[in-house]
Amino acid sequence: MLTAEVERYIVLRQRLGFHLRNEAGNLRAYAQFATARGDDHVRTATAIEWAGTAPSPHSRHIRLRNVTKLAHFLHAEDGVHEVPPLTIFRDPWVRPLPYIYTPKEVACIVAAAGRLRATYPMRRPGYATLLGLIASTGLRVSEALDLRFDDVLPNGVLHIRRTKFGKSRLVPLHPTTNEALYRYLVIRQAIAAPDTHLFLSAANNQIPFRTVHSTFRRILKLAHVAPNRVRTPRIHDMRHTFATRALERCLAERRAVSRHFVALSTYLGHVDIKQTYWYLEATPELMADIAAAAESLAAGGDR
Repeated sequence: MLTAEVERYIVLRQRLGFHLRNEAGNLRAYAQFATARGDDHVRTATAIEWAGTAPSPHSRHIRLRNVTKLAHFLHAEDGVHEVPPLTIFRDPWVRPLPYIYTPKEVACIVAAAGRLRATYPMRRPGYATLLGLIASTGLRVSEALDLRFDDVLPNGVLHIRRTKFGKSRLVPLHPTTNEALYRYLVIRQAIAAPDTHLFLSAANNQIPFRTVHSTFRRILKLAHVAPNRVRTPRIHDMRHTFATRALERCLAERRAVSRHFVALSTYLGHVDIKQTYWYLEATPELMADIAAAAESLAAGGDR
């Protein structure tokens, strides 16, 4: 019974646009664990026991949080379900500050991608274009990897489908980015592959997420970017860099900042403008008056 309830919950949330890639796996594992102990309903003791088997404090917190969300949903229909408290496993994880690349570093990274070992025809042009596109648009890595031929629209616009929050949006490209992308498309269209993704792996299908991250670390070494840094910069930091540079161009006038913030939040695909405001919190070198204006907007102030 509990397994069926978990599947119903997962299907409902996925229909609402949530991917639940990790959460679905966690909940199914919990259901198996609880069923093996004879539970027909969510029990706090079982949830805590199961969450406690995770290897790290952060993982234990995430596991219990997943079950607690499920329990709230089921408890609304059947009060027998217990809702575990989230205070049992406190999360020590702190969101890491992004690495903000300089324009020179971005150029070196794109150039280094063109010097990768040519283990397959599309490796060099693919990674150079992929990284250049992320740097110039602020796309999420997953959004860039999901792009297909049909998503490249006329007049320099990308159609980003089914993003992190289940929504789609249009992303206009700078003319230079659009030109670079079309030069790449000439090369890509010459590859006889049934897969229509823009960026291909050695197997001529979509590049796996993990492969991109491991290759990016190799590219950083080739580009000699932050070689002595304890925490290696991430490919996702290119998105942070794009947002930061965009905000640095804001005029220090409250209404202009507000309009710019709304536009940037929409462009990045944020569902809440407070997610965009985090870029200011994470980058203290940005002007204080911009931060103040953005904070007022996030709190519902002047627009």
